[in-house]
Amino acid sequence: MQYFRILFFICAHSLIAQTSIKTTLLDSSKLIVDQIVGLDKYETIYYTKDAGLFKQQKGKELITYGNIQLGAPTTVDTFNPLKINLFYQDFNTLIVLDNRMTEVVKIDFNIRQPYLNISHLSTGADNSVWIFNQDLQQLQIFDYRNSKIRASAVPVQSNVLDLESDYNFAWLLTENYLYKYNYFGSLISKIENRDFKRLTMYNENLVIETETGLLFMPAKSDTPKPISLDTMLINQFLLNGETLYIYAPNSLRKYQLQIR
Repeated sequence: MQYFRILFFICAHSLIAQTSIKTTLLDSSKLIVDQIVGLDKYETIYYTKDAGLFKQQKGKELITYGNIQLGAPTTVDTFNPLKINLFYQDFNTLIVLDNRMTEVVKIDFNIRQPYLNISHLSTGADNSVWIFNQDLQQLQIFDYRNSKIRASAVPVQSNVLDLESDYNFAWLLTENYLYKYNYFGSLISKIENRDFKRLTMYNENLVIETETGLLFMPAKSDTPKPISLDTMLINQFLLNGETLYIYAPNSLRKYQLQIR
């Protein structure tokens, strides 16, 4: 009996090792900021510090944006660098910046009729954003140019933890499930939340944080795989292609994911 227990342990350990995503550390640099909120293949980095938003392009002048009245943004979405979305949850307000970090749109949802009480916001197609309406417990697509709701999903039954999106899809992480929706608000898939805390997305590939580490879930798959990393405190994590960026205290680390 003991032999079979040992054999089972070895086989299980081997299976986990084979299915995990290996990584290679490409670079580590010192950086002291509040949050990393965006990175791109041109080595442009967006970060927040002391309630301001900063855009640093390699070899170019630092560009900044700040709003004294609203303070620090709750979330910053740089998926479309021509329309950067800043959401201030305490003030229920959306600010849209252009690529020069100039304010082009401001939406105060408190004074809009009907009133929208929003907890999460993420980039959508054209002049729209995905929003989670707390009062209705619904994910919706809001057209901020025409001030109207384009589509609404079926209400969810548990608290929302995170929201990520691109032009065509949105991933809504709740305490019970991870949902995927299309641009019409229709549910595409739903998987049980297995200790998922936060997520990030690139080309429909997800990186998901749990209590024990990070997982990689490929596009068109519902099976996440563990990412092999050294134990560290993770402040933020971002995915760009097959490159994973991790902001640990005072350092930005760049890893190559060995997906294939």
